[in-house]
Amino acid sequence: MGAKLKIVGVLALGAVAGALATMQVQAIAQRTVSPLPLEELQQLAAVYGLVKSEYVEPVDEKKLISDAISGMVSGLDPHSQYLDKKTLKGFREGTTGKFVGVGIEIGMEDGVVKVVSPIEGSPAFRAGIKAGDLITRIDETPVKGLSMDDAVKRMRGEPSTKVSLQIFRKSENRTFPLTITREEIRVQSVRSKIVEPGYAWLRVSQFQDRTVEDFARKLEDIYKSEPNLKGLVLDLRNDPGGLLDASIAISAAFLPTDVQVVSTNGQLPDAKAVYKASSEYYARRGADPIRRLPAGVKSVPLVVLVNEGSASASEIVAGALQDHKRATIMGAQTFGKGSVQTVRCLAGQYRLEDCPGAALKITTARYYTPSGRSIQAKGIVPDVWLDETAEGNIFAALRTREADLEKHLTGADEKKDVERDKQRAEERKKIEDQLAKQRETVKPLPEFGTAEDFPLQQALNQLRGKPVVVSKTAVERKAEAKTE
Repeated sequence: MGAKLKIVGVLALGAVAGALATMQVQAIAQRTVSPLPLEELQQLAAVYGLVKSEYVEPVDEKKLISDAISGMVSGLDPHSQYLDKKTLKGFREGTTGKFVGVGIEIGMEDGVVKVVSPIEGSPAFRAGIKAGDLITRIDETPVKGLSMDDAVKRMRGEPSTKVSLQIFRKSENRTFPLTITREEIRVQSVRSKIVEPGYAWLRVSQFQDRTVEDFARKLEDIYKSEPNLKGLVLDLRNDPGGLLDASIAISAAFLPTDVQVVSTNGQLPDAKAVYKASSEYYARRGADPIRRLPAGVKSVPLVVLVNEGSASASEIVAGALQDHKRATIMGAQTFGKGSVQTVRCLAGQYRLEDCPGAALKITTARYYTPSGRSIQAKGIVPDVWLDETAEGNIFAALRTREADLEKHLTGADEKKDVERDKQRAEERKKIEDQLAKQRETVKPLPEFGTAEDFPLQQALNQLRGKPVVVSKTAVERKAEAKTE
């Protein structure tokens, strides 16, 4: 038995070392790589051999290797990730803003899927699904107990296939079935409206492939309706970020040409860069939608709304506009994701959209605002603090930020404080328990952009020169104190 195990281990070592050596040779063509740690590789091979030969059931060799790679990468930080073929497809859908499904933005309420908004022109929109509808069943599967990801996967599928949804409409107190044919959906990451004469609201929910074009078109429409625009609210609340070039383009729309928007710094030479408010840093294939915007965009009074859910690319925009004193940042301290991820196809020199296999999303740099601030694990501190509602902050304490994530990159002057983390977790648990008891009386937050949207109304007051109801309780969350 021992000899058998030894043979399995040696074979495994040969396979693993051979594969890693191949990867190393490929990588050497691009940059210098450290020698392989053979002793540790022998341990990896020994574990591989033992699992293959002694585990209670036969195991899939490819899955073992895939899981080993996933573990290696996920141990780096919360944002590095091994993307297998299936995960890569979902990642591409997120950045392109295109997927096959029914076309709804969703949330969860009491364990079932709640429709936040049907996407205009989508199959769900044409079928009559409305904001506020609850989806209780997808095909034959009850939604109760499913995670949001599971529910999304069941509603997505191949083009021209059908999915049956059971809908409960509260406003009419009735349940009814709908059968919808899936189509390719283009997510609208930009919304806008004239709030009142002279003032407009423009929301960017994510920085995707089409965001810059959609942003320019919406802003053009605003100026057609209001040529003498007096003030604009750029809403980046709960915007998780996305493409770096899109954030540079939107910053450039409001900033003077060629001023610095953001800089990055990492190990590789190409990770050390400065990005400016110029089309060469964001325009694709020569197309520059920002160039056609009215000149007034550069000087219109501007408020940027942010909260704890504003991350990454949205923090780049807020930081650039704040440092150049181009906008008043209002709301809450942002998420604090000050790192840049690069996605590399592992099958060779393919573009991401053409990658035929797995890919690696890896943190390659930190980014810095024009004044040199690193916001990693800290975030952008608003110029004016606002509560979520007129009654105060209800859900803000429950929102996870970068500093709460395990293995996050440390920020400037940050040192982990175990006792403080424990206290924070206990405080969060108390708030969760209180909200569970008050579930019937606590109202959900109003939809962004409505008349009941308290932070938006305060942003408009700022633009009008009227009094603003500033938060009396919100305070800056500092980097963790140094401990020995």
